[in-house]
Amino acid sequence: MQMIWRRFRRHRAAMVSLVLLLVIVAFAFVGPLVWPYDHTVSRDIAGNLSPSLQHPFGTTKQGNDVFAQTMRGAQQSLKVALVVSIVSTTIGSIWGAIAGYYRGRIDAIMMRIADVFLIIPLIVAVAAISGNVRGGTTWYAVALIICFFSWATIARVVRGVVLSLREQEFIEAARAAGAKVTRIIFRHLLPNAAGPIIVAATLLVALAVLTEASLSFIGFGIQPPDISLGKMVEGARTAAFTRPWLFYPPGVLIVLICLTINFIGDGLRDALDPRQTMVRR
Repeated sequence: MQMIWRRFRRHRAAMVSLVLLLVIVAFAFVGPLVWPYDHTVSRDIAGNLSPSLQHPFGTTKQGNDVFAQTMRGAQQSLKVALVVSIVSTTIGSIWGAIAGYYRGRIDAIMMRIADVFLIIPLIVAVAAISGNVRGGTTWYAVALIICFFSWATIARVVRGVVLSLREQEFIEAARAAGAKVTRIIFRHLLPNAAGPIIVAATLLVALAVLTEASLSFIGFGIQPPDISLGKMVEGARTAAFTRPWLFYPPGVLIVLICLTINFIGDGLRDALDPRQTMVRR
């Protein structure tokens, strides 16, 4: 672990991104606890106010504090991303490990099923389901629907790693010792595939953020009275030049979240790769 952390620290872009992501997480989850306004409409807030010390991002026409909305939107988007990353990574890792270990007909069938999910346009499929499922506009429902269509990529990654690992001597030794298949998969194969899995999971976080933002932008994601970054961008798309304080804060935050996650994934890839001899600076 110390070697991995030392390699990761030397990746400057990843370290800066990690610090920035922690700031964004604190902004999203701690900020609402200390900020005097929330994301809902308030009669005490005047509409169409320009940025000020009281309202750093101004207010909407309806009387929402945009700063509070941005914190809430970031919180919802990050929660969606976290759920998608955990659930999809778990499903995809187990699916890919089983397919890679057994190979043959089982592998062929399982990978064809995964291929079906890979060729379906993610945005179209999730939008179609979320628009027709009761409660599909809540953040957790949107997250679970995205999970249903995003596990196949990780399954492909894990399968490829397991296909090479299953021929290693320590796996042969486990088989010879009479270890059960479940023990071999969960105690030997998946832990040794942790590097690619972690990297793929971090990239899936960025994908989930973009997917949720896209869904909210086209009207199939999180809906009022709740808010998300994508919904904020959609609501302020006509004010990009007239009232930019409504449009750019959520848009910039979406970009920052995705960039930081991608750089962190890049740093983890370099730190976890035992063949890595040079770390990017």
